[in-house]
Amino acid sequence: MPDQRSTATRETVFPARYAETDAMGVVHHATYLIYFEEGRSQYMRDMGSDYARVEASGYQLPVTETSIRFLGSLRYGDMVRVRTQLQENRSRRVTFSYEILNGNDDAVLVTGFTRHVWTDADGKVTRVPDSWKQLFGD
Repeated sequence: MPDQRSTATRETVFPARYAETDAMGVVHHATYLIYFEEGRSQYMRDMGSDYARVEASGYQLPVTETSIRFLGSLRYGDMVRVRTQLQENRSRRVTFSYEILNGNDDAVLVTGFTRHVWTDADGKVTRVPDSWKQLFGD
């Protein structure tokens, strides 16, 4: 049976900022990767840790793959709602999935995922460290 934590969905809400938009006031497509990161960071905080602690313990979780599907756009001032879930958890990699919604009307506008591998401080791929198994499950 999977760890309940691994199926938990966490939400992060914040306004789309002017600096994230193009000349038409639409959130630039590259910004959604930043929104994924914000969702992932908040997910980790909500689960009792944060990425700074991963690095401080001598490990890293670099992104190795990403996918984004655009169904719509956010505009300056819209409330961004990022739903983040730990989709896959293997011995050496984790995958987070995301939905980005317009918090003003709940429309799903962007979906995607990021895949990460565990590495040590030198960048060598390693298994999930014992100290992080509780957060990410086995």
